[in-house]
Amino acid sequence: MKDRNRIRIYPYAVLKRLLDVALSLFALALSAAPMLLIAALIRSDSGGGALFRQTRVGRNGRLFTCYKFRTMSSATPASCATRSLDNADSYITRIGRFLRRTSLDELPQLLNILKGDMSLIGPRPLIPEETDVHRLRAAAGVYRLRPGLTGWAQIHGRDSVSPEEKAKMDAWYLAHCSPGTDLRILADSILPVLLGKDIHEGRSD
Repeated sequence: MKDRNRIRIYPYAVLKRLLDVALSLFALALSAAPMLLIAALIRSDSGGGALFRQTRVGRNGRLFTCYKFRTMSSATPASCATRSLDNADSYITRIGRFLRRTSLDELPQLLNILKGDMSLIGPRPLIPEETDVHRLRAAAGVYRLRPGLTGWAQIHGRDSVSPEEKAKMDAWYLAHCSPGTDLRILADSILPVLLGKDIHEGRSD
């Protein structure tokens, strides 16, 4: 039997990729000057490089290098999700706190979108060590999709929902991926970002 999700997604996948390339190029052109300013502020605030590179799991389980602006000190444990840290706030730099609240630290991921590692809309990419969520995503077929800059889970709780709930939301997006769904996610992502809504650093227990 043919995969119904594949039948549903494939025609839109071509258009989605073309839109990703066009919109990421446009956004990079608009944000070039602000990104240079952010990089300078990071270096003056805490020294070291402005970019943070981390291995993430992408489409079909392929590993890729995800780019972000560095928001944490060099003493932060490597290969560890921020929500797993007991005292995450102590590692975040002054400028990093602002960048994380406004999601400006994600701007370099426009390069990942242009390269084809990511899409504008899709499940957020995870580090390989988050094995429990990977199993749930793989079982639901979520890795047929490119990970996204924002997604269905990000407009329904962001950091305030459990990894298991996020995996269920990712599976919902797989089943309902369409231009209308993506437009809704894009529109509904704006206000939470501006308000810094549902951002939680480190463990909540």
